[in-house]
Amino acid sequence: MQIIFDHINYVYSGGTAYERHALKDVSFSIQKGEFIGLIGHTGSGKSTLVQHMNGLVKATSGHIYYNGEDIYAPDYKLRNLRSKVGLVFQYPEHQLFETTVFKDVIFGPNNLGIDKLEAELRAYEALKAVGIGDDLLDASPFELSGGQKRRVAIAGVLAMKPEVLILDEPTAGLDPRGRDDILEQIEKLHEDSKITIILVTHSMEDIANYADRLLVMNHGELVMDQSTKEVFARYKELEEMQLAAPQVTYVMNALNDNGFHVRTDVTTVSEAKEEILKLFHR
Repeated sequence: MQIIFDHINYVYSGGTAYERHALKDVSFSIQKGEFIGLIGHTGSGKSTLVQHMNGLVKATSGHIYYNGEDIYAPDYKLRNLRSKVGLVFQYPEHQLFETTVFKDVIFGPNNLGIDKLEAELRAYEALKAVGIGDDLLDASPFELSGGQKRRVAIAGVLAMKPEVLILDEPTAGLDPRGRDDILEQIEKLHEDSKITIILVTHSMEDIANYADRLLVMNHGELVMDQSTKEVFARYKELEEMQLAAPQVTYVMNALNDNGFHVRTDVTTVSEAKEEILKLFHR
């Protein structure tokens, strides 16, 4: 297993009047190369959970293992973990600060202390991976479009050569075209490099199109850990948690309830199209 959460609890402001349990006895494991979706209502503990994965936040109790090593062991170097587990925050373009796109992306590799040539190669490869061309290398990151800024910010994390990439609402605030571009680049990155992807989002359609497995958080607890289709088949339970399934799931269930015998585990538009066309062939 690449990542193991073993009975993780996290308490904000413990022992005070403001004490709040953000994570409650959370346990799960992630294998290398998975594409995982993480969903939950606002305040469910999603962001707190992913911040534990690279040691930004330390659990109140429990253990986290990365490639078999306990990250809370006294001699464990968290700096090494953070170079392997990259976290892209919501609106990451707010973290851009250098005068050019290339300088911003190369900052991370330089900070790792690797040699100049290797750092430059990493920066070039990362920018190429997110679809930023040579014509923008010397441009100011502040003059780019919203989608381009988002890609540059992601490239800055990729240049660190992470084995795990965590994206917290990577398409927030983008128009539909920008959102699709970002997600397609992430999917291509996953397919080409076999990097582990953990996608945090409120968009059920995005989750259905890209994630193979879902973790569902509710009031700090992990309440579901199943394949994407299995989770969305439990859409009535999701609704009780202020969540939902993709729209096509509701359409297919409505068709089935009205006598049209179609699969109800369909979660994407392309799957729904194929299933509905079968009705005409019958």
